[in-house]
This record gives sequence, structure tokens and C-alpha cells, in this order.
Amino acid sequence: MSNRPLPAFEPPYVMAVFTSVRGPAAEGAAYAETSRRMTERVAAVPGYLGHENAATPGGVSITVAYFRDESALAAWRSDLEHREAQRQGRAEWYDSYTLHIGTVERSHGFVRQD
Repeated sequence: MSNRPLPAFEPPYVMAVFTSVRGPAAEGAAYAETSRRMTERVAAVPGYLGHENAATPGGVSITVAYFRDESALAAWRSDLEHREAQRQGRAEWYDSYTLHIGTVERSHGFVRQD
């Protein structure tokens, strides 16, 4: 894991912001394995640009995934293994979540050169 954010991509592109609070069942190996597998699967989607994760000490987790366009996001949304992970997340792992989808119109970044 890098200690820097992903680079700014050339707009426009699409982002999916998944904010969640996991329940006790997410502490097990099944959640960790599914999370690892989803990271592997999404990386294979044509048009996937990358994702970033952050978590608060209070348990709120945020994942922001970036896609070149709506069709790339749609491919991820319709992935059968991803759909099953979503079902299992609602049934077992998440106490709550929200999903926000948006189009990025401007993007820039900064990296300090030492």
C-alpha cells in the first residue's frame, strides 16, 4: 500500500464512493478473502483506473473506485462474483452502507519532490 494517493486522472471519469460500517461478522476470514478477491477481480475490468481506501477509528470505511467511463463501472457492477459479494455483504457483513456514483469533471494533484 502506497503512502500517496492515486494520481489525478484525465477527466472526465467516473467514481464510485462506497462508505460502510462493518458488523462483527466482517472480522472473519471469509470477509478478508472476499475483499482480496474483489480487489483482484475489479483490477481485471477494462477501464478500471484504481481505488483508494480509508477508515476511521470509529469503524467507518470509505472506498473510492475510479473508472474510465460508465461502461467500465457497469461491467464491474454486473460481475457475477461481485454481485454475490454484495448479497453476502447485505446479509452478513455490513451494518450500513451508502454508495455514491459521480462523474469527475476536474482533477489535479501534487507530490512534494524531496
